Amino acid sequence: MTAVAAGTVGIGGAPARLRRVTGLPVAFGGLVESGRPQIRISELSGTTTTALRSLAVTSGNGLGGKAVTLARPCAVTDYSSSRQISHEYDIPVAAEGIRSVLAVPVVVRRRVRGVLYGALRSPQPLGDRTLGAAMAVARDVEQALVVRDEARGLLAAARTQQAGTERGASREQVREAHAALRALAPRIADPELRAELLAACGLLTAPCPAGSTTLAPRELDVLSWVAAGATNAAVAERLSLRPETVKGYLRAAMRKLGAHTRGEAVTAARRAGLLP
Repeated sequence: MTAVAAGTVGIGGAPARLRRVTGLPVAFGGLVESGRPQIRISELSGTTTTALRSLAVTSGNGLGGKAVTLARPCAVTDYSSSRQISHEYDIPVAAEGIRSVLAVPVVVRRRVRGVLYGALRSPQPLGDRTLGAAMAVARDVEQALVVRDEARGLLAAARTQQAGTERGASREQVREAHAALRALAPRIADPELRAELLAACGLLTAPCPAGSTTLAPRELDVLSWVAAGATNAAVAERLSLRPETVKGYLRAAMRKLGAHTRGEAVTAARRAGLLP
């Protein structure tokens, strides 16, 4: 496994979560920098100095660099005296006063995208329970990155399809992209990216006429998939809802739109500029 670019966003609140679930007093981490074989420490929790902030950890160097190279968790009981790692970063580590350190790689689709660290200020062994908890936090970050990557791919596809409608692009492709974007939006933790995603949905629909009907977000999510040809069971699976819940949202949307059938509801929603 090799390290690859992960973009410029950080790892959010993962260090704080790592501290909570492990009880370690210090945690920090960062993602692989775009175009460079190194981790940039971007998020810190429990630190008392700025020694580690923005530190660039090169692949293969130090504990985190070793975790990147091996693509597996690594730990040392006493960082400064350990013979298991190289010591390019002893000065900032000593300045922060940490001794026992673990480093867990964040791996997405077999590529290392970042590293999470947890540390003690005394040279004590870090047990399997602590390591397991840290790995669980890393998996949460991995899932967040997967969702973010999927969102960016859908955004790019939506913009391409929006531009392509004037060149005869498939209207069904546009409708499927709209439904997929709406389904993904609730899974996005980053508010800016979520807003961008929903704005892209707006690019795929006609402007809403003044005084047109409005639908609740979940009602529109359900109707988007219905418009793309999905059954209630398929909609439930895609939105992680119960089939009965899907039926309830669909009935509510039909009532608001004055529709008696699924097809009438879709037609009315398109006329109101709610669907592409």
